[in-house]
Amino acid sequence: MSSTLDEHWFTETFADEGSAFSLEITDKLLDVTSPYQHLEVYATRTYGNLMVLDGCVMLTERDNFLYHEMIAHPALFTHRDPRRVVIIGGGDCGTLREVLRHPGVEQVTQIDIDEEVTKAAERFFPALTESNDDPRAELRFADGVKWVEEAPEASIDVLIIDSTDPVGPAEGLFKVDFLARCQRILKDGGVLVQQSESPLYHSGSIIRELRRDMREAGFDSVATLPFPQPVYPSGWWSVTLAGKGSSVSDFRETEAEDLAGLEYYSAAIHRGALSLPPFMRRQLGDG
Repeated sequence: MSSTLDEHWFTETFADEGSAFSLEITDKLLDVTSPYQHLEVYATRTYGNLMVLDGCVMLTERDNFLYHEMIAHPALFTHRDPRRVVIIGGGDCGTLREVLRHPGVEQVTQIDIDEEVTKAAERFFPALTESNDDPRAELRFADGVKWVEEAPEASIDVLIIDSTDPVGPAEGLFKVDFLARCQRILKDGGVLVQQSESPLYHSGSIIRELRRDMREAGFDSVATLPFPQPVYPSGWWSVTLAGKGSSVSDFRETEAEDLAGLEYYSAAIHRGALSLPPFMRRQLGDG
């Protein structure tokens, strides 16, 4: 993927797929190169502020709720009683905010390698960071792969891998040995969830390989949930859940129906997302 910028438009090009996505911009608000990546923030005419990492669109004010709600709530409602949650990545803190909507959660630790992302979110996406001072939240700026390697066995209920694409700093988060370490630190009945790219572009590659690697890493069940995401490649995205000693095809539907204040996720959306279209099942080797 690559990006271009002219006076009025930011464009991210997906050369392998022969497609691109553009947003009309009105101002550049931030341009920082951290030890890990190039971070930019733009003001757009119709999508609010836009965050870009290494030329790739990460989020906008207008539609980030789709991603943040779907990476958090399906996993939390799939677990029977989530109390200890860890987020690897997620530096914009939107996923952290969603996790903290669950009153039964007692502790959430977020580990992101790049503090500049969180600083930018605090300045330009304050709605995403409004729960950072919650006493249940802990923010660490460290290598998530190393953190998982050193974490105690069977110590976490839900592990959320809120990563960028599987290149650069996030490449190690899509490897089978990392997934096996994730399985090790989850308690019995634990749930792992990972962003898993575009159903249209990646069902027969990244998503299929991730599901295979999750099973090879020792997980007992997997489920991929697609959802719309206009600013990501193809306009369609997914998360993949894996269960340790549990099924990720079932969830606490009654409690999901009672969670208020959301923009996209609901019990009905969760049920529908578990039913994959035929082309995905075929490319995933499930039908």
